[in-house]
Amino acid sequence: MNSPQPLAFTNARLVDPESGYDGPGGVIVSEGVISDVAKGREFGKLGKGVRVVDCGGALLAPGLIDLRVKTGEPGSETKETLASAARAAAAGGVTSIVVQPDTDPAIDDPSVVDFILRRARDIDSARILCAGAATKGLKGEQMAEIGLMREAGCVYITDADRPIVDSKVFQRILTYAKGFDTLLAHRPMDMWLAKGGAAIGGEFAGRLGLPAISPMAERIMLERDIALLEATGGRLLVDQITSAGALETLARGKARGLRLHASVSINHLSFNELDIGDYRSFAKVTPPLRGEDDRQVLIEALASGLIDIVVSAHAPAPAEDKRLPFDEAAPGAIGVETLLPALLSLYHDERLPLVDLIRAVTLAPAELLNLRGGRIAPGAPADLVLCDIDAPIIVDAGKLLSKSKNSPFDGRRLQGQVLMTLVDGRVVHRAEG
Repeated sequence: MNSPQPLAFTNARLVDPESGYDGPGGVIVSEGVISDVAKGREFGKLGKGVRVVDCGGALLAPGLIDLRVKTGEPGSETKETLASAARAAAAGGVTSIVVQPDTDPAIDDPSVVDFILRRARDIDSARILCAGAATKGLKGEQMAEIGLMREAGCVYITDADRPIVDSKVFQRILTYAKGFDTLLAHRPMDMWLAKGGAAIGGEFAGRLGLPAISPMAERIMLERDIALLEATGGRLLVDQITSAGALETLARGKARGLRLHASVSINHLSFNELDIGDYRSFAKVTPPLRGEDDRQVLIEALASGLIDIVVSAHAPAPAEDKRLPFDEAAPGAIGVETLLPALLSLYHDERLPLVDLIRAVTLAPAELLNLRGGRIAPGAPADLVLCDIDAPIIVDAGKLLSKSKNSPFDGRRLQGQVLMTLVDGRVVHRAEG
């Protein structure tokens, strides 16, 4: 499957978010890096040892970088292993994934970071990066070994789905992490307003009789987070913003020049609360789906640059945890394999230019984490995706490569077939046929 010989991709629609280029071109890959780029021109005569891949006008872009991927390893390998998550990622054109620390044991000390990264070296597909826990055991009480985990290779810290409720602990983490220039990703959610809820509060949840989460829970916690960020001068990633009210708070924080960034999940760009339908638990995610007005405002915020990054929020759960009454079902949805075609819907609907969409899943996360990828330039890692963006597909959850099949996109018609994925110049996925 992998070939050490140089590859020349010709006749492509080349999209490079760093330069803003979207047009005809090609790329030569050699020894794991991009050695030459042709924009608006053809390559000259190629050497005999170069294998030519005629892209036929398909999109050639940097491989996607997904900042939020859950696995079950260690502790719950039946949900997902590092290897199965990496294979699913490669099939979706995702060349780097950041695995979350809410495992068993939690990734809250350097030994577990080292375990994850050693396991990752044995996996010949997508690149695996690791986020460390912000607090010990993700309990929100004591800081984890942030400095030592950073030295061991974790790329940011987070308590994943668990908000850090104690404001003093949150402030200490921001202050301490600043000394290592370490990013804190935090889910803004006031747990007192969210306690016991299964869906966002409003007319629809009331009609279904579902226990509700206050629509203000996100905004209230984000107001606190930004106030403490301003006091400490740390770095903060707002993890999966979902509401128009929270976006107003985010805009004020960014206007003050804080080191503040925000992500949104592809679920919240693609679905609204009505997709719960008749208690469809595969559409139960965390944070919960919002109304259509919020979804439209999120798309506008992504287009304006207020939201920086799109994530899959990949969260595998077996069928027995999902096929339960809605308020008892486990939240979460797999998404790493469907991230790109779902994102392309915004291009096909003429909501965002293609280069801006690609930036949100390549260059933006790369710059946030100081990674070398996310760009098409000589010397950059040869992490690439070749995709026929017009090819129609019908998502069949049963055929997705994740060990769990809890996809809200199951049965949805999308456009965008990944033809080939490369990591360090190695072909790690090729479409069948």
